[in-house]
Amino acid sequence: MKRLFAVALGVLTAIGGFLDIGDLVTNAVVGSRFGWSLAWVVVVGVVGICVFAQMAGRVAAVSGRATFELIRERLGPRMGLANLAASFLINLLTLTAEVGGIALALQLASSVNYLLWVPVAAVAVWLVIWRVGFEVMENVTGLVGLLLIGFAVAFFLLGPDWSQLGQQLIQAAPNSESPATYWFYAVALFGAALTPYEVFFFSSGAVEEGWSSADLAQSRLNVLVGFPLGGLLSLAIAGCAALTLLPLGVEVTTLSQVVLPVAEAGGKLLLVAIILGIVAATFGAALETTLSAGYTLAQFFGWSWGKFRAPAQAARFHVTMIVCLLIGLAVLATGVDPVLVTEISVVFSAVALPLTYLPILIVANDPDYMGSQVNGRALNLVGQAYFVLILVASVAAIPLMIVTGVGR
Repeated sequence: MKRLFAVALGVLTAIGGFLDIGDLVTNAVVGSRFGWSLAWVVVVGVVGICVFAQMAGRVAAVSGRATFELIRERLGPRMGLANLAASFLINLLTLTAEVGGIALALQLASSVNYLLWVPVAAVAVWLVIWRVGFEVMENVTGLVGLLLIGFAVAFFLLGPDWSQLGQQLIQAAPNSESPATYWFYAVALFGAALTPYEVFFFSSGAVEEGWSSADLAQSRLNVLVGFPLGGLLSLAIAGCAALTLLPLGVEVTTLSQVVLPVAEAGGKLLLVAIILGIVAATFGAALETTLSAGYTLAQFFGWSWGKFRAPAQAARFHVTMIVCLLIGLAVLATGVDPVLVTEISVVFSAVALPLTYLPILIVANDPDYMGSQVNGRALNLVGQAYFVLILVASVAAIPLMIVTGVGR
């Protein structure tokens, strides 16, 4: 049982990272417009986040220090501050989208307008961070989020035509879609898979749980179980939309449309399970992004931090999280569409990726921090190849967003 819960950090990171509101909507949009023709991006993204999360976890376990503690020290205050500013703003945008995602999921369950759920969601996130232990938080949220396996159940109940899906895998953009739109969603899916807060939370969580060099096997297990699971469920979400919505020409624009294939395949019982899973996944992502906001600032400026510390012992860390939740609440109170916020956040996540992953790659190769646990040659080659890919996605993201009108 202890080993089962040992993977909970990876599961929570995957459920709240790969399957946050961004992936739930983006994968469904892609499935409804492109079928499985962009499934390769999910696979590439899974491998990439596994590579860099494994590095971040190993750095935290060996050095006992989290990502932003090392960024300022290794890159210097000036470059570190630029990294902090970009990462923090992207994280704040993502946090706003996740709180909105909780509200949208609760609207699905209750038919009460999501704007009325926004303050409830924000308060609930803060209460859990303030009062619930780290282990309980990650175990409960991660395990309830596993109800999203219902998307995989729905996919098989819909009776997929494997030959048709196979043809979609090897085709380019459908005739109705422009190449620019195809590549825009490729970059968006890639950015969603490697969202920066995933590694901030993963490495900081490792420090919170007191990982050491003896826990490297557990770190690898977390990565190799959690993130591939999130990737498989992402493919199932896209597959459900491809089987039911693509033939009808229905483009996903709301969260309620994401679950339509589930209702068709499995009826009310499976739909209830999926809605609970969406609430848990978006809530887990909101917890991660809120904590990541506190982690990044506190680690960079050397403040006392950690969920295990009471607000009186880490006042600036806790105040940062409260302020970020209030900002997200204020943005959502304007009535802005949380789905639009989500789509924009995954694009800007792609823009910020080099600032997040370059420091991890540098520190993971530095014997002063890592000793004998520096990257091996094979991992280094893969990490460098992915960093080149990350640079390409970062450069292409904004032009593609402008040319396609955010994929419209």
